[in-house]
Amino acid sequence: MNLRDLKYLIAVAKEQHFARAAEKSFVSQPTLSMQIKKLEEELGVQIFERSNKNFLVTKIGKEIIKKAEIILREAEEIKNIAKNSHNPFSGELRIGAFSTLASYFFPKFIGKVSKKFSNLKLLLIEEKTDELLRKLKNGEIDAAFIAMPCDDEGLNCKKIFSEEFLLAVPKNHALAKKKKIETRDLKGKELMLLEDGHCLRNQALEACSTLGAFEQQDFRATSLETLRQMVINGSGITLMPKIAVKKEDKISYIKISHAPKRTIGLYWRHASSRKKLMEEIAILCNYAKTLTIP
Repeated sequence: MNLRDLKYLIAVAKEQHFARAAEKSFVSQPTLSMQIKKLEEELGVQIFERSNKNFLVTKIGKEIIKKAEIILREAEEIKNIAKNSHNPFSGELRIGAFSTLASYFFPKFIGKVSKKFSNLKLLLIEEKTDELLRKLKNGEIDAAFIAMPCDDEGLNCKKIFSEEFLLAVPKNHALAKKKKIETRDLKGKELMLLEDGHCLRNQALEACSTLGAFEQQDFRATSLETLRQMVINGSGITLMPKIAVKKEDKISYIKISHAPKRTIGLYWRHASSRKKLMEEIAILCNYAKTLTIP
């Protein structure tokens, strides 16, 4: 058994197809299939059930694959420790954020981090929160900006910032001329929200509960920018996180007394070899107020 065979094993499990796994692994299918068969013979168990029509990971196979992922992740950490020992603030940093934050946060984040750490190459990933957590735990990314709280014993976290939600309404709306509203002003109102899968949707639903508002049932947006355009077109009103607010003529953004908030944290693995860098980035983000709130 070697690391190469474990990589083949995980590729097959991920692709659920030997030919695709071979292509992703840059080997021929017969070579990959032979190595998997040898591994099964060495272990004395069947990892995959395969036929012309069906593909299945056996129960024991699932346990072996989980261990293989841990081994490969630790092997990668060994390489990273050696690489980063020369300069912990150099090399590649793979960092993620969810979509309702990334578009507004990353452009400013890149400038601040690149200015301080000139030898650091940033690779930015935009995914939904569940996928970010999966990639983080599997070692596919080094860190992620995620809405707090996110309780996971295997992760470290530093709070980056908190921000309020504002009410976004068309310029001709009854509330448009108000600079600030009370929570009672939203009682019974319908708000447009994002579709399922966005963590901001869950935060907005909690806010609706607090404000006594309801979700508009006939529409769910795929992005904050879609919500913004729907407000401009007079299709409804919504909650907008402060970081996404833009100065524009067709929308009024109104402060809410005792407004609901969201808090963003930087998360990384306990065992990460980039711990010192993560802490430095967290400090940089905390002090750079213009980095987060317009």
